[in-house]
Amino acid sequence: MKVILLSELKGKGGEGDVVEVARGFFNNYLGPQGIAVLATKGNLKQLEDRKGAIARREAERIANATALKESLENKKVFIAAKVGDEGVLFGSVTAQIIADSVEAQLGVEIDRKRLELGNPIKVAGEHVVTLSIYRDIKATINLTVGEAPAVEEPAEAPAEEAAEEIAE
Repeated sequence: MKVILLSELKGKGGEGDVVEVARGFFNNYLGPQGIAVLATKGNLKQLEDRKGAIARREAERIANATALKESLENKKVFIAAKVGDEGVLFGSVTAQIIADSVEAQLGVEIDRKRLELGNPIKVAGEHVVTLSIYRDIKATINLTVGEAPAVEEPAEAPAEEAAEEIAE
């Protein structure tokens, strides 16, 4: 069944693309969600009329995605986690934790669903995570997972210690 996509559909295409999908996929998901319409003669005519607007939106999306890629590419993000023996974490680092850390440290909000993590991170150390921004535009983020560095309290001045001893 041929349909016209009204928004991006991962693995199928972007706005304005005419793609072949299963009838059940359209009837149960694409149609009710407003992601696609049937590729009838009338809808194809409307698509031709909207091609210019679609091309402008696509160019804007690509420009925004490229700017985001440049701002994230090869940035380092530290994630504090409790580490047990042999560098194994207590728990794991998930896509949501990574997205929250990127937002907190780099000031860039990312969607956790676009992180290509595979499995959660369960070992301390350096990890590289890929972020799928838009279609073929991807950025790599370098993660360092480990114990938070201990903050040492400043030692009291020797003069203060001597004054305390004299007072006693």
